[in-house]
Order: sequence, then structure tokens, then C-alpha cells
Amino acid sequence: MRHKYETRGIVLARRSAGESHAQLAILTADLGLLSARAVGVRLGKSKLAHALVTYAESELTLVYGREGWRVAGAVLGVNWFVQLASQQARRRAARVTGLLLRLSPGEAPEAALYPVVTGFFAALSHENRDLDEGAELVAASGILAALGFDDSTQGREALEVHPERSSTAAFSPEDLARAVAERERYVARINRGIEASGL
Repeated sequence: MRHKYETRGIVLARRSAGESHAQLAILTADLGLLSARAVGVRLGKSKLAHALVTYAESELTLVYGREGWRVAGAVLGVNWFVQLASQQARRRAARVTGLLLRLSPGEAPEAALYPVVTGFFAALSHENRDLDEGAELVAASGILAALGFDDSTQGREALEVHPERSSTAAFSPEDLARAVAERERYVARINRGIEASGL
């Protein structure tokens, strides 16, 4: 009997796999980034379809078998695509998640990526568009730090989880305003991290 894993995860990318199936890139809270097959999810009667759209954060039941991961169940928590109401916010989300997927073309067991992405999406879902650039800079820096391509203090700050603060502490309005003010330094550090990755 195959063991079932229950975890929370966000669908970062989705592509068709046959007539009715989909292959998903899912960032999970416990297992990091993984690729999973969703059987029959492209059928109109699929009960899992709404919980497995791009940028859906759901409670997932995953099964690991001979052909890799498969989604056995999903309950939608937050549809971040809907929460990111502006086109600008969606473009920023696509750039950051695209960077994560390019840096980790396979599976990455780094659990520190999850709070960075959820904090980033939460920051983009607010109405203050002036801080969106700061959210993108902090998220890109945090992803590079989680994957070992950024050894700076600011990159590590995006990953810190203090007991008295939430895991999205690096995405507070003060942190985002500071990132915008220090834009050139963040961009230089992000570029060095991307260069170090070999992309």
C-alpha cells in the first residue's frame, strides 16, 4: 500500500498531460517543490479542478508511486490568482515564480521556499501598489537565499521565522519600503545570485 502525504501546497505551473490529465509544479510546505500528476483534472466533472488551478493554495493529499507523485485529493484554501486582482501584480507573481521554477527545474526539497512565496502573494494581494516592487525584490532575494545562491544578510532575513512574528515578517510594509529604497542593492544582489546559479 502506498503512503499518503497530507500537506499544504501552491500550484505554481500546470501543463496538460494527455487528454484529461495535468502535470503540476507544486510548492509544498513540507516537501518543497515537486512535480505531481493530477489524473482526470481537465474533465469538466472533476472535483479537484478548482483546487488545482495555477496559484491555488490547497490542502493536498499526495501519493508517491512508481511513476512519481500523484494528487489524490485537494481542498482549495486560497485562490491567489483571484486575490492578485491587478495585471501588474499577476505579472510580478509570474516573474518570481518563473525564477523559482527556472532555478529548480527538478524537485527541490527546500521547505523555506513556501513561506517566501506565500508572504509574497499576500503582499501583492493588498491594495497598496506602491510596495509591489519591494515585494518582488524581497521574494526574489528570498528564493535565491533558500536555494543557496545568495549569502547576504537581507536574503537570509526573508527566510527568518521568529516565534513572536509571522513567517511573512520580511513582507511587512516597512520591509517592502526599505527594499524599494535600496532597490539598486537588491537588484545587484539578485543579479549576482542568478549569475551564480548558472542560468
